[in-house]
Amino acid sequence: MDLEYRLDGAKDAPLLVLSNSLGTTWEMWERQIPALTRHFRVLRYNTRGHGRSPLPAHPISLASLGRDVISLLDNLGAERAYFCGISLGGMTGLWLNRYAPRRFHRLAVANTAARIGETAGWLQRADAVRAGGMATVAATAADRWFTPAFQRAHPGVVDSLVSGLAQTPAEGYAACCEALARADLRDEVPAMPRPMLVIAGEEDPVTTPRDGEALAAGAPHARYLALPASHLSNIACAEAFNQHLISFFTAGADHEHHD
Repeated sequence: MDLEYRLDGAKDAPLLVLSNSLGTTWEMWERQIPALTRHFRVLRYNTRGHGRSPLPAHPISLASLGRDVISLLDNLGAERAYFCGISLGGMTGLWLNRYAPRRFHRLAVANTAARIGETAGWLQRADAVRAGGMATVAATAADRWFTPAFQRAHPGVVDSLVSGLAQTPAEGYAACCEALARADLRDEVPAMPRPMLVIAGEEDPVTTPRDGEALAAGAPHARYLALPASHLSNIACAEAFNQHLISFFTAGADHEHHD
């Protein structure tokens, strides 16, 4: 297993996988770890091309990102897990609910959509970072990720994430942009059978509340939650995010049935 990953929490606790957003690393979940490790063994990993997770020889796709998670579970001998992903990580969760539902009890997907953005926009962004590095993407990230109020109240948090984005390998970021350019699960949502919590940010300009509502309405066992955040709701509304996640995951723990 060449993906960079880490485990926190009690060895005998149920396993929960966290999947980060484009241009971030597992450090984006720091505000979740103290709360989640009281209930779960938390598995964080860095998406292909991020941190020290290498790019494979072939182009990556949403399917290959999903299969990476299954490989991690196999590597750890974990038959089933809980899953929470945000943005690109949330889209990975949608793929897993559609194509590997037997490996998961319940999934939470935050600030995501069955289709994010437009093909041309992602391909332009991939070309731009290959040509000019990460600086231009990093310069505009704060306004995509956080509300003006959060930026004013927590400048250190914002600066840390933006500098992490600036240090993301350009080729890794570009490869994930190309995966997003091709990723479209809109027709697959009704075939996502596992219980799913869809978390949206009320002020998210990237994956809007309407995107989240469409997911929750289309999947058979999904519920919708909106938090007063922009695109990184797990950071901006950490306490509420954690509470909702834990209550959703533990609600079905005793009587979860599997096909």
